[in-house]
Amino acid sequence: MHKWYVIQVISSLEKRVKKTIEENRESQGMSDLISDILVPTENVAEVKRGEQRISEKRLWPGYILVKMELTDDSWMYIKNTNGVIDFLGSDKPMPLPQQEIDAILSELEEKRQGVVHKHNIQPGDRVKIIDGVFVNFIGAVQEVFHDKGRLSVLVSIFGRETRVDDLEFWQVEQVSLEAEHGSA
Repeated sequence: MHKWYVIQVISSLEKRVKKTIEENRESQGMSDLISDILVPTENVAEVKRGEQRISEKRLWPGYILVKMELTDDSWMYIKNTNGVIDFLGSDKPMPLPQQEIDAILSELEEKRQGVVHKHNIQPGDRVKIIDGVFVNFIGAVQEVFHDKGRLSVLVSIFGRETRVDDLEFWQVEQVSLEAEHGSA
């Protein structure tokens, strides 16, 4: 019976380990024992130099999921794959409970369908301007243009509300109310 297991791998080698397992399982007689390998990822949108780029980001750096029938041979095949550290679990690998894997697969499917913005700034959020003419001013985000990588912030200058347009995401940092009022 095929079950899902979590494999710890060397971080940043997740895709290479997946490819190695997939390419060699047939020649090693593991095709019937290892049916699926997943590297959990999501699509992340980021604006660089005025262009929106979508990149794939690993959700669990250093871990992959393998659906397999656990036998001594399949266990050793996975453990001896370059880049694999070990199975997650105690001495003997423990499969993920079905309800947990159902939730994980559902979440991964949702993430595969959409795009997450690298900067999670929304209208109404409080931000501190960390670059430009208005450096160190704190204000409320008025508008967010994820596709352009820009936002507008309303700051108070000499008691008057002033809108600062065309700020880039890297020019601001989110602040909490505690940080804004000087208490920790």
